[in-house]
Amino acid sequence: MSLGDLSEATTYDRSYLSKLERGERLGDFDTARRLDEVYGTRRMLQNLWLLAKDEAYLGRYKQFMRVEAEASVRFEYSASTIPGLLQTEAYAREQLGTGLLSEDKLERDVEARLNRQAVLARAIPLRLRVILDESALRRRLKDPSAWNRQLEHLVKMAELPNIVVQVLPFGAGLQYLLGGSLTILGMPDGVYVAYLEGSTSGELIEEPAEVEQHKLFYDQLRDAALPPAESLEFIRNLIKD
Repeated sequence: MSLGDLSEATTYDRSYLSKLERGERLGDFDTARRLDEVYGTRRMLQNLWLLAKDEAYLGRYKQFMRVEAEASVRFEYSASTIPGLLQTEAYAREQLGTGLLSEDKLERDVEARLNRQAVLARAIPLRLRVILDESALRRRLKDPSAWNRQLEHLVKMAELPNIVVQVLPFGAGLQYLLGGSLTILGMPDGVYVAYLEGSTSGELIEEPAEVEQHKLFYDQLRDAALPPAESLEFIRNLIKD
């Protein structure tokens, strides 16, 4: 079947189908489903797409982990959870434990997450700025005392000279990045990359124009967030409550 015939049968653009054929695009699940219908291959392409998606995500995440270790500056926005670099062990364990992992896998993942925090205490520590959506501070751990310790840890870390924490309150209204998380990493050579992450997907962005656009999105969030001192007071009031 030619690309022209396939385009006609699926209503997808020829250039899009060509990129799928050459492996330049992964496409989406609906595309795989439509191609299965056209080819009469039941769910074969849909199942292959699911496997390819997992591999693509793991590949991008490994690449992110590499540049994360090299970064000298990190700007992060989290809409629903405490960022990994600022999590206590109890928080990391409860969050990762919801993934239905085996006990051994859970222990390895918790250890790996906590080990990543070493960048905050190295000889030249990472400069970290975090914007926390208020929803992340309202979603408590099951153990109230463990949750209190997490909030106290946030305050302690935010008092360090290389770390700034700001709270984006509900009163700030809707924002473009709500629903996901954004990390912008600055390399020692001045190059920046961005990483967009959902619960089961991630996208590493290296194109300078796109990275600059996401830096602007981050700036908008920072302008809408409470100043650092008010943010710390906000968290301290949560501890009192």
